[in-house]
Amino acid sequence: MAGYLVVGAVVGAGVLLFVAAMAARRLLAPRAPWAAKLTTYESGVDPVGVGWAQTKVRYFVFSFLYVIFAVDAIYLFPWATVLRSADLGRASLVEMGIFIGVIVLGLAHAARRGLLRWV
Repeated sequence: MAGYLVVGAVVGAGVLLFVAAMAARRLLAPRAPWAAKLTTYESGVDPVGVGWAQTKVRYFVFSFLYVIFAVDAIYLFPWATVLRSADLGRASLVEMGIFIGVIVLGLAHAARRGLLRWV
C-alpha cells in the first residue's frame, strides 16, 4: 500500500504545482487584449487568402510510417531485457517474431503501393 501512497503523493504534488503555476500566471501576467493581439498570424506575418491549402498526402504517409517504426522501437527495447529471462525467452521470441512480421508485411504493402517513393 505504501507504493500507491507514494504514487498518489507524486501525482498530487504535480497537480498542485500545475495549479500554482497557472494561478501565478493569472495574477502576475499583464493583460491588454486589443484587436491587433486577437488576430491570427503566421510566423509574424498577417495571413493572406483563405485558410485552406492543399498539401500532398505523401507527407502524412511518411509521418505515419515514422510513428509505426517509433512504436516498433518502443516495443523492441523492453523486449531485449525480457529475452534473457529463462521462462519468458522462447515465448517472447515467438511473439516478437510475429510483431516484426506484421510490421514488415505493412512495410511491404506500402512499398508495393508506391508509398515509399519520394517523387
